[in-house]
Amino acid sequence: MNKIMKFIKAQPTLVIAFAATVVTMFIIPPDAEYLGYCNRTVLIQLFCLMAAVAGFRSIGLFEKATSVLLKQAGTVRRLGVILTLICFFSSMLLTNDVALITFVPLTLLMYSYIPDEKSRIFTIVLETAAANLGSMMTPFGNPQNLYLYDMYKLSVGDFFGTMMPVGIFSLILLMLLCLMLPKSKCAAKINEHQEISKLKCGAYIALFLMCLLTVFRVIPDWVCLIAAIVIIAVLNWRLLLKVDYYLLATFVCFFVFVGNIARIEDVRGFFSEVLANREMIVSVLLSQVISNVPAAVMLSEFTENGRSLLLGVNIGGLGTIIASLASLISFQYYRSSDGARSGKYMLVFTAVNFSLLMIIMIFLGIV
Repeated sequence: MNKIMKFIKAQPTLVIAFAATVVTMFIIPPDAEYLGYCNRTVLIQLFCLMAAVAGFRSIGLFEKATSVLLKQAGTVRRLGVILTLICFFSSMLLTNDVALITFVPLTLLMYSYIPDEKSRIFTIVLETAAANLGSMMTPFGNPQNLYLYDMYKLSVGDFFGTMMPVGIFSLILLMLLCLMLPKSKCAAKINEHQEISKLKCGAYIALFLMCLLTVFRVIPDWVCLIAAIVIIAVLNWRLLLKVDYYLLATFVCFFVFVGNIARIEDVRGFFSEVLANREMIVSVLLSQVISNVPAAVMLSEFTENGRSLLLGVNIGGLGTIIASLASLISFQYYRSSDGARSGKYMLVFTAVNFSLLMIIMIFLGIV
């Protein structure tokens, strides 16, 4: 029983998604149409990206690159700016959750030398917002983008034309928030001496480039999958254990759940009516309750306006702590650190995220 409770606490989204899927299976019994529910391309892209990023982390590439940048930091404010920028731009390629998994622990390590709890909390909150906002600027920056980009067959021009203005505006807001950090001196000790295998680094870069080519539909997804399995198996097969299979399972559950819901006429009619010309506000609100990834999968079945939905679920990742699953990653790391003040963290997180959400919604003309 204890193991079950631990699993539920560790993977609440998967558990809820699985339970919802089982319920809908009683309404729409399994049949041949189930085979068409899952988006194979999205699942393969997620798997390959996570494998490539696991490879980069295993050779210490992220830590090495970050340590070089951190040599420029001399104050807490400048440190916050650097970390925020790192999370913003790295999330475009690595995804928001991977950026936070990589850099939040590093932030906690650096702040072990800086006795400023207020700044530590504020920096991690800014990093989290930066990862969520930066990741929305590329088709592979987060799971919902991967899904919607493929679902609506968006062109590269359509995607960047939709997301670039709000992304640039978001970066400006984040830099202004960094001004709230103090100018007090800091000295973060970072290891710069770790050697990186050129062979492994080159192989993982090649795999990552193949992932990007798959996202942009240059090469077939099955080619990328075979390449990922071969490269990882040859260089370090244990990296296959680093892939987030729970995330993949969650997506499968969402696909089945949404597929079943879409076949219930009353539900289809309700969402089609509610979403009409209101894709952005509905997706923002729904994301606050069930998070933006399932909101994207669910609502995509009921509207053809992919660009508005894309905007809505991405900015909808701001707001509550569950609006984006990546936000929970930061909170989990912080809560487990020495001297953590979870209540204070939640207050700061909520204030910053809802402030950003409201300003961006005004910028987009949603409110």
